[in-house]
Amino acid sequence: MAAAQVVRSEWTKIRSVASTVWTLSLAVVVTIALGMLISALSKNEFETMSARDRLAFDPTFISFAGMSLGQLAMIVFGVLVVSNEYSTGMIRASLAAVPRRGTFLSGKLTVATALALVVSMATGFAAFFLGQAMLGEHKASIGDAGVLRAVIGGGLYMTLIALFSMGVAAMLRSPMLSLGILMPFFFLISNILGNVDATKKVGRFLPDQAGSKIMQVVPPLEDETPYGPWGGLGIMALWVVAALIGGYVLLQRRDAQ
Repeated sequence: MAAAQVVRSEWTKIRSVASTVWTLSLAVVVTIALGMLISALSKNEFETMSARDRLAFDPTFISFAGMSLGQLAMIVFGVLVVSNEYSTGMIRASLAAVPRRGTFLSGKLTVATALALVVSMATGFAAFFLGQAMLGEHKASIGDAGVLRAVIGGGLYMTLIALFSMGVAAMLRSPMLSLGILMPFFFLISNILGNVDATKKVGRFLPDQAGSKIMQVVPPLEDETPYGPWGGLGIMALWVVAALIGGYVLLQRRDAQ
């Protein structure tokens, strides 16, 4: 099967599965709604902030507060896109139709990544503008230094989260096992390692900790991070590449199950 046919086939699969559509919709709603809520609360609390907290006040980053939960939906999307066929047994038919496993995987990743990128970028811009509307006089402008980079970076961050999840799902094949590892990793282990003094230097190189740097316009006070916004996104991209290579290698070596 030609590459173009594989892409069309994967597009049909993704849009015909209700769970993938719902997870992407949830990512949009949760990210925007929570970002607006946190932005509104931050506006009300600004007057009571200390001078030190006001120096570190980052209206752009605040509007992306919802991404902490929005990425949960992107993780589920990435896992389901790859592992659904294993859980239903359709993988045998898919690999029979596309014997070249590299073509099969690249077609799936191409369609899913393009869809995730469009949704993530739209979500990032919507979260920013609506969040700034909630902040009122404390808002940032899209033309301010570093703001456009942060907004675009937010979309790239969510896309890379989905891609990383696809790579892990390709290695593990089971949706339950993949989610059972990814959820604690991002929502428990990463936060612990990133906030405990003894492990901060390690935690800052985890994919989500490094990648989220791209969304910061005002750096935290006494920030000792050894990389900048694009450097952090680059570190995250390396994690994604490693996960995708692992998924490809294991797909080539294992039988369809």
